[in-house]
This record gives sequence, structure tokens and C-alpha cells, in this order.
Amino acid sequence: MDRDSDLTVDVTQRLGNQFFPIDLISLAMQPGLGPRTLSSLLTRFGNAKSVVTAPTEELLSISGVGNEIVSRIRQASNTDQADATVNWCHAQQASILSWGSETYPVALQQLSDAPPILYMQGNLIPTDQLAVAVVGTRHATTYGLKQANRFSYALAKAGITIVSGLARGIDAAAHRGALDAGGRTIAVLGSGLAKLYPREHQTLAAEISKQGAVLSEYAPQCPPRSGQFPQRNRLIAGLTLGTLVIEAPDRSGALITARLAGEQNRDVFALPGPVNSRASRGCNQLIRDGATLVQSVDEIIEELGPFSESIVVESGRVIRNGAELNLNEVECRVLDAIEPTGTSIDQVIAATPFTPQQVVAVISVLEIRRLIRRLSGQYVSRI
Repeated sequence: MDRDSDLTVDVTQRLGNQFFPIDLISLAMQPGLGPRTLSSLLTRFGNAKSVVTAPTEELLSISGVGNEIVSRIRQASNTDQADATVNWCHAQQASILSWGSETYPVALQQLSDAPPILYMQGNLIPTDQLAVAVVGTRHATTYGLKQANRFSYALAKAGITIVSGLARGIDAAAHRGALDAGGRTIAVLGSGLAKLYPREHQTLAAEISKQGAVLSEYAPQCPPRSGQFPQRNRLIAGLTLGTLVIEAPDRSGALITARLAGEQNRDVFALPGPVNSRASRGCNQLIRDGATLVQSVDEIIEELGPFSESIVVESGRVIRNGAELNLNEVECRVLDAIEPTGTSIDQVIAATPFTPQQVVAVISVLEIRRLIRRLSGQYVSRI
């Protein structure tokens, strides 16, 4: 879908140094007009202004569009609410990210139901592509809270961004673990930025915005509604390379996130728990159904990758696999000397300051970690 045209055709508002498609914001704010239908409309008509002015019979030809949706589309021609939204964002130093813009998360652009507009307090950086979702029940046990904090703290220390939903219980413990580690974390809301839920997490959200971002696909004044929380879970899964479920009963929103992660070809991890613990039933079920059982952070890191695209980490290194985060300096130097197309071991020895014995030993370690493969007795290639 070519939504980039919205960035040039519907420009009528300015926030800071950036222009935004006011017609697209107005259209996205209409009740009942979900991201899939809006995606179909933008694909058919090219941009939001053309959707709003399209003939009724042409609108009705789009799957999912009936007379009520047509009425909503017509109401989008009144941009008063959208103007007020842009003004609120300006006053609250919030950003508006439109699909296809440079600031919109790359990972979400791959989703068929990606929201056309995101509202954000805080900032996103390139290394946020290296992210893991940590989710679980709101009614967590002491064990679950400790594990959520422990895993998130260690993952954040390794340079991985923690994504969760700012809910009570496991979500809050995950965000707190990342913050305590001095790492980055992203909270995805099921309400608007101005109607943050739960209200007691406002201080936590403010801290997150300083070490990451608070994101919502809903307009700032949108209140929390039950159906919006499962909807936002696709974004939690979509922003990450994998989802870790810490504790979840057999009917839990965390299981929805895990299912969506699997559908999006992301890794799914689960922490096992006692068979007689209601809070662990969902996790044990996930493991039974094929999720990766994890007991340590290293197990998660080893499973992340190979990535579809290389990621530049904070140190400046370009990594292609999560397992690279666990490498020491010697192992990094040897790996960097190996090309995806194949490199002779003699060339690796010549390109590094290490002895032949050291290089051969490191190559064996890299093979075990599935970062390289041996093409022949004397040639190896990076995976």
C-alpha cells in the first residue's frame, strides 16, 4: 500500500518541525474504521483526502465498508477533532507518527493491519529494533514479578529493548526491570496518551518516556475500552523479535500476544511454572504447543536470529543474530573476519591478531552457537 502519498497530499497541520496529514488523522479517528479497512481504502484511493471525497458507490465496493462506515468517512471531512489532537500533542510534546514516514517503526510496517497513525511520548531509536516483549498476567505471583524483573533487567543490560503493555503485574515489573538496568523500554497502550490506564502508572509512564517510548494507536483523548487491549497486543508482538510470557492463566491477554507473535513469525518463549499454579497454566500450555521453554536470559538471546535485516547496536557493531550479544571481544573479531559468502580459515587468521590455535578454537565456538557454518575443511561462512 502506497500510504506515502498522504505525507504530501494531505498536509494541513504542523507539529514542531514536521508536517502531518490532517485528513488521515481525522479518518483514523472515526469509530468503527479499523486499520484493515482503512488500509484497503488507502490502497484503492491513494490518500486520505481522496477517501473522504470518493463517490459512495465506490466506497461501498470496498470489503468491510457499509453505509455506516461511509457515514463515518464523510464525517472525517470535519477535521476539528484532528486539529485539536495535533494541538494537544504539541502542548504535551507528543509525536505523531504516520505510516511510511521515517519515524514510523520499521517492524510495524510489515503488519497487514498496521495503524496508519501512532501517537508517542518519548522517542524511538534504531537499536529498538532489537526488542523482546515481556508479558503476563495482571494477577502475578511474587515469583512471577521477580522473574519478570530479572529477565527484563538482564535483557536490557544486554542491549535489548523491553516492550510491554504498562498493565499491572508482569507488564509493570518488566518495564521496571528495564528501567533499573538503565536500558530502553517501550509501553504500548490500550487507550489514548491522555487517558493512560491504569492511572497509578502515570509516574512509570513518565519514566518510560525518558528511556524509551509510550505508544498508542488511539487518539490521545480515547478512553480505555476492553476491546482495545487485545487489539494493541498485535503491536506489542509486532515491535519485537520475540515474546516472553512469564505467567499467564489459561485465559489471558498474554496468550493472545503469544499467538499473534507466532502468526507474525516471531519467536515465542515461555517460563515454566508449577503444574498446580493457575498463573502458570498458560505458560505450560504454550510450551506443550511448541513455545521455547526458557530458564535463563542467555537461552532467549541464543534463539534471537538470524535477523531479516542487520541491526546496528549501541557499540556501533552490525549484528545479524541475537547470539552475537553474548560474544566476547575475541569472538567478535573472528566473526567479523568471516564473510557470508565464505572465508578460508587462513584468511581469518591473517585478518586477526590471534594465534592459529585461538582462531580455530573460536571458530568451533561460533559453530556451536550457530553463527557460522563450515563449508569445507578450510572454509567457513557467516550465517
